[in-house]
Amino acid sequence: MRIILASDHAGYGLKTEIASFLSGRGFDVVDAGCGPGESVDYVDYAAKAAAALVRGDRDRDRAILFCGTGMGMALAANKFKGVRATPCWTVFTAEMSRKHNDANCLTLGGRVLTPAEAEAIVAVWLETSFEGGRHLRRVDKIRRLEDEHFK
Repeated sequence: MRIILASDHAGYGLKTEIASFLSGRGFDVVDAGCGPGESVDYVDYAAKAAAALVRGDRDRDRAILFCGTGMGMALAANKFKGVRATPCWTVFTAEMSRKHNDANCLTLGGRVLTPAEAEAIVAVWLETSFEGGRHLRRVDKIRRLEDEHFK
């Protein structure tokens, strides 16, 4: 599985921690920026990662984005058709984002999570499968909204 990572300056430290965590577990990690010491706008890096996600293998690729809270990255990434980005602050929210929403983009806050908390969230998010069933009907409605409004 390819994991696309991106951050702004507030999420950079946590991104580097998670990149090591993922690489150590054999994931193909692609870093879409930013670099150390840069002061950047999260929107630019969310867009870069989201664009790579939608150009890739939608059944296999995922993205994890980092900013101060995870909220800004989610707002920007969700502007891309096919991206279902969600900020998660707990293992439970990460699990539900996969089981019920088939989220393909996780956003995390470098100012609100420790590396250990983020690793636990990422592990559950990557291990959890989409349940389908009644949840598929809802995700399909999201896709139809995208088709209607992202022409």
